[in-house]
Amino acid sequence: MAATRNVMRAVRVFEFGGPEVLKLQSDVLVPVPKENQVLIKVHACGVNPVETYIRSGTYARKPALPYTPGSDVAGVIESVGDHVTAFKKGDRVFTLETLSGGYAEYAVAAANRVFPLADKLDFRQGAAIGVPYFTAYRALFQKGCAKAGESVLVHGASGGVGLATCQIARACGLKVLGTAGTEEGMNVILRNGAHHAFNHRDPNYTERIKACTGPGGVDIIIEMLSNVNLDTDLQLLSCAGRVMVVGCRGRIEINPRDTMSKESSIIGVSLFLATEEERHECATAVLDGIEAGWLKPVVGLEYPLEKVAKAHEDIICGGGARGKMVLLL
Repeated sequence: MAATRNVMRAVRVFEFGGPEVLKLQSDVLVPVPKENQVLIKVHACGVNPVETYIRSGTYARKPALPYTPGSDVAGVIESVGDHVTAFKKGDRVFTLETLSGGYAEYAVAAANRVFPLADKLDFRQGAAIGVPYFTAYRALFQKGCAKAGESVLVHGASGGVGLATCQIARACGLKVLGTAGTEEGMNVILRNGAHHAFNHRDPNYTERIKACTGPGGVDIIIEMLSNVNLDTDLQLLSCAGRVMVVGCRGRIEINPRDTMSKESSIIGVSLFLATEEERHECATAVLDGIEAGWLKPVVGLEYPLEKVAKAHEDIICGGGARGKMVLLL
């Protein structure tokens, strides 16, 4: 598409609901970057589970309708607004957030939510960095207070956030345990930082975890599906252990006495609530990881923009993740 055109293809949501409310339109106006903003020609955009919750209207944050979903884009700077000095036309970048939505051929983002994309990473990998790696770092260190030598169980480790957590935890000196729902997923986990992998479809997998950790239990659990696993998590924790709730799709009943017996903690994690200082800390850690070479985003299923509804369906109902889901433009 010629850069001089003022319309683009973009996914628009006019009403909350199922994946069918994602409408691909070809006559959406290309947004114009304002002060301290940049316009990005999008090459790839990550798909995050939270985007399905927002689309359904069940999430705490509801955008004004109509809107375009998507926060994790990777692409090339097309133009910059006033007072932007960190980027210029032609720079390869990835984002943590967008203002106009990432499921589109062009996206506007605040310059302080945009980061340089190293030449060693392609655009698909760039679209797998933002939310997964910032969330993983926040869960482990800003909220979980993880320390080298501690053990961490990544409950649902083969998706975007899970693999990011495995890589970061391993690089920072933790003993890493991960679960997945398939043999392939377990192999992906082991290739990306986990010392031990478990199949959470195995009826006895929690006993296997206990055998691995010994009577002390696990110090930190990064939980991707707390409405299913939280009660089990409390049984697996060490004294003063903590469960970091990263993902949840409903309600669950627990016995609070389980937290008393170990003085354990259940802590919610929301990247949206991070302060500017915390985001800067995350960004520094992520960019350092890319430079050092241990941060290597794993791309899973790929979809053209036309198949966005299928992507939203598969990220929730699919048979086991093995990397970050991305849309390709």
